[in-house]
Amino acid sequence: MDAIFLITVLIVIFALAFDFINGFHDTANAIATSVSTKALKPRHAIILAAVMNFVGAMTFTGVAKTITKDIVDPFTLENGSIVILSALIAAIFWNLLTWYYGIPSSSSHALIGSIAGAAIAAAGVSSLNYSGFIKIIQALIFSPLIAFAAGFIVYSIFKVVFRNNNLTKTNRNFRTFQIFTAALQSYTHGTNDAQKAMGIITMALIANGYVTTTDIPFWVQFSCALAMGLGTSVGGWKIIKTVGGKIMKIRPVNGVAADLTGAMVIFTATALHMPVSTTHVISSSILGVGSAHRVKGVKWGTAQRMIITWIITLPISATVAGITYLILSSFL
Repeated sequence: MDAIFLITVLIVIFALAFDFINGFHDTANAIATSVSTKALKPRHAIILAAVMNFVGAMTFTGVAKTITKDIVDPFTLENGSIVILSALIAAIFWNLLTWYYGIPSSSSHALIGSIAGAAIAAAGVSSLNYSGFIKIIQALIFSPLIAFAAGFIVYSIFKVVFRNNNLTKTNRNFRTFQIFTAALQSYTHGTNDAQKAMGIITMALIANGYVTTTDIPFWVQFSCALAMGLGTSVGGWKIIKTVGGKIMKIRPVNGVAADLTGAMVIFTATALHMPVSTTHVISSSILGVGSAHRVKGVKWGTAQRMIITWIITLPISATVAGITYLILSSFL
């Protein structure tokens, strides 16, 4: 069997595995609030998230094209196949490690950091597309800050609008509305997160001469959407517990405010073709809502642990990918 074809097949398999793991790793992002408030039973919430993730992934490809061309140039990437395979292995390793410990880390940070680290190991820092890479990093940094501020504002508005409403009746109505917001957030998650593996596969196809444009082939889009949906159906209970209860005690009105904020920020990024961390965005929106509700009610110890993980993900995944590239390149 042709070596290039074999490596390409391995990349497709690992990319789909990454999307599958991303699905159960990030399931919590979309459904944790609705599960914690008992708006949805866990099984129903996971099925809803899986379906909407798939639908979202089949809707857009702009983020995938950004991943394909804005970190490194796939048309000139030295040892491109090994770089991409190394990046996927490193990102999968970090995702599984953080999932095992129940830490809601960023799959996006892991993947982007891994691509950069493997490319630098292969061809030095000059291999990076600086303008595109910096643009992506800016989106990853600013999106959680925007989500925090937006969550604070949205919940502050809710407090004013519903201040005279009966608490029991309001909670019941918001709990019902959470079914819609959970579906919306799952959909936006699919529009952004599933596209990252699409971009990786397309990058490999370009690097190995199988396609000549950055357009995403339909079979790539469909298979990644399916892998994400199937991964979501598995569920990530450890992370659901962290996002749904260890940041703050979430009531239905808090959950709706956080879900709407997260969906708004993620979908805006998707419309701008920018990859963002859904984990960061949704967790930050919960923190913003919690701060508007009652600052002392936020479990800042958990938040601090999450933020530290966010910060270290890029450099660690880049380092692991660089080491993986050096090992693989000596054998392949």
